[in-house]
Amino acid sequence: MALEEEFKNFADKVKALPPSTKDVDKLILYALYKQASLGTINTNRPGIFSPTERAKWDAWKAVEGKTKEEAMTEYITKVKELQGLNST
Repeated sequence: MALEEEFKNFADKVKALPPSTKDVDKLILYALYKQASLGTINTNRPGIFSPTERAKWDAWKAVEGKTKEEAMTEYITKVKELQGLNST
């Protein structure tokens, strides 16, 4: 399976993650997804009165510099981890 196809497949699987998934894990997935699909963040950091948007921006900024392929691979690995599919 091609990497992009596998990435899209796992992006669909994220919707089935349990509601108890930690916010930090959701932010990691968000950041890797954005980096893989849009590339480097290109907006200004949201203000202090938008804490959710600010956290998302910070998470995306933290993965800045990863290639599309790196972000896709890490995204897939993280989804597998959250689903309990990795043995690590």
